[in-house]
Amino acid sequence: MQTAPKKVVNGWAMYDWANSVYNLVITSTIFPAYFEAVTGDGNQSTSNDKVVFLGREFVNTSLYNYALAIAFFVVAVISPILSSIADYKGNKKKFMNFFLTMGSLACAGMFFFTSNNLLTGIICMIIACIGYWSSLVYYNSFLPEIAAPEDRDRVSARGFAYGYIGSVILQIICFVFVMKPELFGFTKEGSMQYRLCFLLVGIWWWGFGQFSLRRLPRSQPAGERNQKNILTNGYSELRKVWKQVLQTPILKRFLFSFFFFNMGVQTVMLSATLYGKGELSIPTESLIIAILIIQLIAIPGAFAISWLSRQIGNFKALMACIFLWIVICIGAYFIPRGGVIPFYTLAVVVGFVMGGIQSLSRSTYAKLMPETKDTASFFSFFDVSEKIAIVIGMFSFGFFTEFTGSQRASVLALMSFFIIGLVLLFYARAAEKKHG
Repeated sequence: MQTAPKKVVNGWAMYDWANSVYNLVITSTIFPAYFEAVTGDGNQSTSNDKVVFLGREFVNTSLYNYALAIAFFVVAVISPILSSIADYKGNKKKFMNFFLTMGSLACAGMFFFTSNNLLTGIICMIIACIGYWSSLVYYNSFLPEIAAPEDRDRVSARGFAYGYIGSVILQIICFVFVMKPELFGFTKEGSMQYRLCFLLVGIWWWGFGQFSLRRLPRSQPAGERNQKNILTNGYSELRKVWKQVLQTPILKRFLFSFFFFNMGVQTVMLSATLYGKGELSIPTESLIIAILIIQLIAIPGAFAISWLSRQIGNFKALMACIFLWIVICIGAYFIPRGGVIPFYTLAVVVGFVMGGIQSLSRSTYAKLMPETKDTASFFSFFDVSEKIAIVIGMFSFGFFTEFTGSQRASVLALMSFFIIGLVLLFYARAAEKKHG
């Protein structure tokens, strides 16, 4: 196959530009800090503040982790059947549009989240998460349709680069809202400047998402139009995909490795701001600066690791990334309370490997896939393994925090996930040597 025209490739990459503002503003910076503030006791010297939700007392950061785990569980349950239906009917763009619209509306709904209506915040957070990750099932599945195998690393990296650039632009706008609220007639003690950021995310995500959809190609149906029971046929397709995975030793071993190291990657990304705010007492302004550092470093990092994969191979490059993640966990465990400079230093390292390991994982999977028109069904396996890993990771992080009274113990649990993933990747590389 040939790589699609530049207009199509750039249109595909623009969805990263559209949705990455959710990942940065809602997942990584302003919303977690706002959540911790409105559910905390206001005392910076204490950690693990308690909050009552639905009649049960939670550590506020653990409640946040549990809510996200529930959202990812829902995504893991619904994405396989939805993606296989989309493959059968050739309407991936419609499903993608539904979920991006749902997610962007939920982000806009966070405007109404205050300390007096925690339920609204939790519900919107869960729905936005489901919309974001469900839309990515379809977005990712377009990659093997628009890029030739030899171009997939480059095209995948372009998507992540667009995402980082777009998200940083809106983050800077939100940063001005948060740091200089008086310029807009708000007070530092108020919440309007934060809630306007959530509204802007919803508008940005939906608007640029529509721009991307108009440039993506129409998918070809993988099944017959006259199928009577599309739900049953969807599960049948997934069973066929699973059998193909089992018959492909390299792909099978890579997926097991990906399950564990991605458990660590995604949990770190989802919990970093709460860890910095709650455990390390890093000021909100410094947290936002640290996340901006991560985003800016991630742009050259994604391309650097893509280049590295061309020099030494995908598996060796992934191993190097995982090793750096283990170092990151060790560093995070030993950062002293209030240690802003060490937190910035760690942010540089995280930024370098964050985009690279995600981009390379996605393109490695695309390379290992057999030739098929059922791309959404294959990528649903990739995404389901990712989501189940996040469910386990987030629940583990929240549980260890409540059980030990410290988020530092949870960081050690994450490190063990990376170690397991590294060991399993060695086995995947051994299978590559044997069968390659």
